[in-house]
Amino acid sequence: MKKVKVFVWIVLCSATLLSCSSYRKSTANYGNEFNTAQADAEVSPTSDAANYYDAEKNIKKVLFSAFLTLKVKVPDTANVHIAKIAERYEGYVNEIGTYRTIIRVKSDRLQEALEEIAELGKVQRKTLVGKDVTEQYLDYQIRLENAEKSRERYLQLLAKAEDVESAVKVEKELERLNETIDLLKGKMKRINHLSEFSTITIRLKEKKKAGLLGYVGLGFYHAVKWLFVRN
Repeated sequence: MKKVKVFVWIVLCSATLLSCSSYRKSTANYGNEFNTAQADAEVSPTSDAANYYDAEKNIKKVLFSAFLTLKVKVPDTANVHIAKIAERYEGYVNEIGTYRTIIRVKSDRLQEALEEIAELGKVQRKTLVGKDVTEQYLDYQIRLENAEKSRERYLQLLAKAEDVESAVKVEKELERLNETIDLLKGKMKRINHLSEFSTITIRLKEKKKAGLLGYVGLGFYHAVKWLFVRN
């Protein structure tokens, strides 16, 4: 009888040791997977944006901005026409004011819009700027792909979580990744929008109206000019 008890005690001890060993192995594997996922999530975007661009040669992001200083008779009247021009060239008014107005038009119709705006008054200054943000856009795209892959890994880990502590740890990483993904998508969306719609900033200057003496002087000037031309 004593031998039977000893045998049973040995069996129970062995089972307990095996269970502890299995749990430690499972915990270690989960920890390794978590560390791997964390390392993947923290991988900085590759600096080989040029190599990535080779595979995506159709991606080209250039943001065009035009600046005009326009002398007009009545700024408010000019603004009405500028708003119509924005609509005509598939764009919209971004900001409107008595002396400064900003509109956006489809990039492939930018030159047409500029020519029509110039007809509203006398152009005193005109500047056109193009900013290539292709590399920046590709950097965001690489970061986004890495973040989305890492999120998939963490979702798999969350399904395997065996206790509350592990689940909370994974959920915190998922929350951080979701914020990063939303931020990158927002930046890419803005670049896409600004490459599709060019920005035109118009500074309006009102023509000074001549007073009574001014009109007299102007009439005298034209009379003298007429005499010299005639002679």
